[in-house]
Amino acid sequence: MTTKGEAFAGLSVALTTPITNGEVDYDKFGEQIEFQIAAGTNCLCPVGTTGESPTLSHEVHERVIAFVVEKAAGRIKVMPGTGSNSTAEALRLTKFAERVGADAALQVAPYYNKPTQKGFYEHFRVLAEECGIPQCIYNIPGRTAKNMEPETIIRLAELENIKLVKEATGSLDQASQIIAATNLTVLSGDDSLTLPLMAVGAHGVVSVVGNLVPGDMLQLIAAVNEGDFARAREWHYKLFALCRDMLGLATNPIPVKSAMQLVGRDSGEMLLPMTPLEPHEVDVLRKTLTAYGLL
Repeated sequence: MTTKGEAFAGLSVALTTPITNGEVDYDKFGEQIEFQIAAGTNCLCPVGTTGESPTLSHEVHERVIAFVVEKAAGRIKVMPGTGSNSTAEALRLTKFAERVGADAALQVAPYYNKPTQKGFYEHFRVLAEECGIPQCIYNIPGRTAKNMEPETIIRLAELENIKLVKEATGSLDQASQIIAATNLTVLSGDDSLTLPLMAVGAHGVVSVVGNLVPGDMLQLIAAVNEGDFARAREWHYKLFALCRDMLGLATNPIPVKSAMQLVGRDSGEMLLPMTPLEPHEVDVLRKTLTAYGLL
């Protein structure tokens, strides 16, 4: 079935933001973008949770969006995080992203203030009606403290500019309900759930481990799309330890930043209150990376 956001199906990578001495390292950032383009990644998602958006100033947030769009230069899609728990703030960031040439906007559900289902609907309705680029709803109740119920998302799918959902509830039932009732393009918000979600009709993933191994995530996605579930399971289990460590060792993006440092592609520096892995956690991660063949 054709879906509204099918141009964004496949692998989107939730980019880390390289930091050196407390500032964004744009030279290193450019290298990361080129790495993803060379790998065949479908879409870049800067300034999401993995990109440390909660600790970047609004000025730097906008600068990063403009930088990634400029570096991508039309060679790869760009879907930056522009969400907020303030509708006015999300609208301002999204209009900025649209103005500088982003292809879509990733909109995390309003967090902390815990809106009602009506509040969720009205928030996303404003963004859909007042912005011209496709909107990807990002439902992650583990971080926002409130689930957007399937009925709300199904209602939002009636709006022309709501085209995608990043599904990070961990509920196969919720994802199935959305897929069955809408023509939204559904992307997994959890690397380790890419295969099961695609098996019920999702269309790809917004990936954290894709910062390290985009080619392998692309192989998993291709195997599912080709109906080769035996090969897809092989890739799922090969990737599983990496996915486990990215989610289990500490809060995202701490483990992936540490992994990028260990493989020599990032300083590992983060902005407070995010702090590095403890030494024993680094040892676990190093063993996983070595077993995978990355070290």
